Amino acid sequence: MRAELKGLPKDLADIVGAHIWAAGQLVDVDPDLAFRHAEAARRRAGRLPIVREAAAETAYAAGEFAVALREFRAIRRMSGGDDLLPVIADCERALGRPRDALEVLAELDPQTRDINLRIECLLVEAGIRNDLGQRSEALRLLKAAITRKIGKPIAQARLRYAYANLLEEDGDTDGAREWFTSAAAMDPRGELDTSDRIATLDGVVLPDFEEEDDDIEEDEDGGLLPDEDEDGDLLPDEDEDGDILPDVEDDDDDDPDEDPIVDDEFVADEDDEFDDEEEKK
Repeated sequence: MRAELKGLPKDLADIVGAHIWAAGQLVDVDPDLAFRHAEAARRRAGRLPIVREAAAETAYAAGEFAVALREFRAIRRMSGGDDLLPVIADCERALGRPRDALEVLAELDPQTRDINLRIECLLVEAGIRNDLGQRSEALRLLKAAITRKIGKPIAQARLRYAYANLLEEDGDTDGAREWFTSAAAMDPRGELDTSDRIATLDGVVLPDFEEEDDDIEEDEDGGLLPDEDEDGDLLPDEDEDGDILPDVEDDDDDDPDEDPIVDDEFVADEDDEFDDEEEKK
């Protein structure tokens, strides 16, 4: 990323770099906000491949499939290769164009030795076939890949997971449970939510652990103190002597704890400037 940003003026490189960094930090926790950061970088330096990649990845994560499709196609034009065919096809599928998605997958070089790429394309194709009402064909594609034991264990786990998911949609809960269990056995790191899917099939409701509200007040016996009177009106605040405190209007501008508003004109801190020694190297 540093190498690509060197072609920009120093101040602009700092801004674009900060937006891309923020997008990378947020994409898994707040994809919408990550997408806004990536778009801010794209508006400033849209010709850089790293910027287009950030825009594509965050748009895909945020469900902005039209934007993701545009950006992924642009990246493919710049870099070539077939690596992006699965996500391009998946974007077409998400936009309700399954036939176009199949045409994209047909562009894959039949001589490619990239097993992972083949598996990604196969998983997308199975989803497309199912969308088209061709569930038996989708199951056949997945079962053939499982039988041949192609790919690494996590790839096989994903194939089994997709197969189990289709069986569940088809009403075969016993078969789905069997294949979800098989997928879990090949996923020691727990990258897939097979445990949740098996629990759902077994009718087990997993507990939803929520953070307790630290602001809830209790009396001496541990009971909650009321904050409303008998008519449902909020009780006024009182001081230590029991006198009613006057209402004070909130001043959002003076609240040091207020979350900062993300601005497209966000500028990286001066402390984050590129190290001159690194740039010389």
